[in-house]
Amino acid sequence: MNKTGVSALRLPPEVVAPLRTALAEVAGHAVAAITAEVPAYREAFAGEMGEKIERAVRGALGTFLNLLSRDMGAPLEPALEAAYALGRGEARYGRSLDALLAAYRVGARVAWRDMATTSVAAGVDAITIMEFAELVFAYIDELSAASVAGHADELASAVRARRRNLERLGQALIAAEPAHALVAAAELAEWPPPVTLTAVLLPARAIGAVVDLLDARTLQVDADDEQSVLLVPDAHGAGRGHLMRLLAGREAVIGPPRAWERASESHDRAVRARSLGLAGDTEEHLVTLLLGADPGALADLRARVLAPLADEGESSTAKLTETLRSWLRHQGRRDEIAAELFVHPQTVRYRVTRLRELYGDRLRDPDWLVMLTVALAT
Repeated sequence: MNKTGVSALRLPPEVVAPLRTALAEVAGHAVAAITAEVPAYREAFAGEMGEKIERAVRGALGTFLNLLSRDMGAPLEPALEAAYALGRGEARYGRSLDALLAAYRVGARVAWRDMATTSVAAGVDAITIMEFAELVFAYIDELSAASVAGHADELASAVRARRRNLERLGQALIAAEPAHALVAAAELAEWPPPVTLTAVLLPARAIGAVVDLLDARTLQVDADDEQSVLLVPDAHGAGRGHLMRLLAGREAVIGPPRAWERASESHDRAVRARSLGLAGDTEEHLVTLLLGADPGALADLRARVLAPLADEGESSTAKLTETLRSWLRHQGRRDEIAAELFVHPQTVRYRVTRLRELYGDRLRDPDWLVMLTVALAT
């Protein structure tokens, strides 16, 4: 309904006056009926809140009468704004539209019944009363629509606010903010903390196919236009296997599970793995990650342990290095070394003899064996 629709019917002062006189009583009847017929409002209408709502009902009915009177300047907007605010308030209190719209219907029915009785007593003719009825319910439809819009806008606003709070929580976790700040951020986002979080680096294009299959508490932080970070709750134990199967073939890098407040450790591990060109489960790349933690130190260690081969030719150095690595891996078992290198066992014997000549007692020194193993691990 709009103002033009209402203005099609104008009621004379002698008809409007008794309706105005009965406003308080009509509003009281409407509130009582809503309280009785809409259970969701019984508690809300009690005490001081009930008085406020009754005043609001009385105001809405008064606006309607203004529109039907000869005051052509009576505005509809305040009533619609009040209805809109009511819808937003209902959403904030967690009440559904079903209860709100039921309250409108009940209120309209009772208000119309009382106003019709008053109009008949004032001598209003039947045709005018019929038109009056149509306008009452059209007016209520307008108020209902405004409240629906307010309810929807509040829910959308709340969703956006919670999404922002969840993203800020994810950023705080990745940044390793203090525990008290993380707890406060989790409470603000209404996010129940899990036992662990696992960081997953995933191409942004793959997020849509994955995120809906994960725990609803999964946090998403967009690192850039191409990469996103997921913090997946409780993907430890058997849950890790499920996560691996879900992410298989999606170019994901999966960090280790960590206590939720230490999710930054999982994220940092995944980032380091990606920087080394690794993918999949970082738990399967621990040696490579360890060796890649200080590339300069690793290079220096390799130069040191391979120094005895410095005077060998390039081809010989490569073969002896390959044999030394296999010798360490297979603990000197000649046949296994030969099988791995696709050479004759006698060739292995010759190369190992040469290594013993070059390294001497160092091949029996535990400290040297550790350095050789680390330096030649990859």
